Amino acid sequence: MTAPAVIRHLQFAGLPNGTRLHYASAGERGKPLMLFVHGFPEFWFEWEAQLAEFGRTHFAVAPDLRGFNLSSKPEAVDAYRPRHIVEDLVQFVAALGYERCIAVAHDWGGAICWNLAIQFPQLVEQLVIINSPHPYLFAKALCTDPQQQAASAYMNWLRRPGSEEVLAANDFAMLESMLTAGGEQPAPWFSGETRQKYLAAWAQPGEGDSHSLSGGVNYYRASPMHPPGPGEPPPDISRLDPAAFVVRVPTFVIWGERDRALPKSLLDGLDQFVPDMRLERIPDGTHWVVHEQPELVNRLIRSALK
Repeated sequence: MTAPAVIRHLQFAGLPNGTRLHYASAGERGKPLMLFVHGFPEFWFEWEAQLAEFGRTHFAVAPDLRGFNLSSKPEAVDAYRPRHIVEDLVQFVAALGYERCIAVAHDWGGAICWNLAIQFPQLVEQLVIINSPHPYLFAKALCTDPQQQAASAYMNWLRRPGSEEVLAANDFAMLESMLTAGGEQPAPWFSGETRQKYLAAWAQPGEGDSHSLSGGVNYYRASPMHPPGPGEPPPDISRLDPAAFVVRVPTFVIWGERDRALPKSLLDGLDQFVPDMRLERIPDGTHWVVHEQPELVNRLIRSALK
């Protein structure tokens, strides 16, 4: 077994659409590209263990998505619509000098990469999704499933004006509380140097007059997907064509089954949208399974690589 790959960061890619993405990488450029895409409220460092592992055999790259850490943080909410984030990744892959990639994604990164694989299947050699629901199944659950509506109620809170100030108060105390294993105690992985890296990333200033956390929160504000608020009708998905959401690339789904916000019921019917799919359940994993069990996650991803 070769030694873990050295991780390099403070690298930046300027994209044709004007976005500037910071990224970390491991391994040699020219080897097959593995793109690791984080969720909320994270940044490239979510994938530290994966970069060290897969940089041994691939060019492993983890960007900060727009709105996070050291990447561009446009002020306008509309700048965070999913199509713009997908465009960032398409242009980022090209900026790295590649035509295809293996995409590994979690949470909001998964939401973006589901869309990336659906819209640009020629770009995605393989898709690995960790605790991120398929867009049609998630929209359907938000429309019809009271359990999912209750579990996703936090999304409506995040959409409110000023939520970023509340998240940042008392040295990001509320934001830190989100990164817990079961909701009661601080997660064992979120301590020491790791905690300090997250606090530093959350404090990176926004652009113009925007708050440091506005970019990440704007993903929720810009998304059409959220549960109905009090007195609101559920989302109308009648105009969505299920056939338009079929994933035509080989897909491996890893799911921590103790995810409170994204219950395992979101996996029901997934095979109808992903014909070439392998599913691996982690019964004791939470939403943060990438951090909780990095060696297991690495072994599973390694086992799925073509």
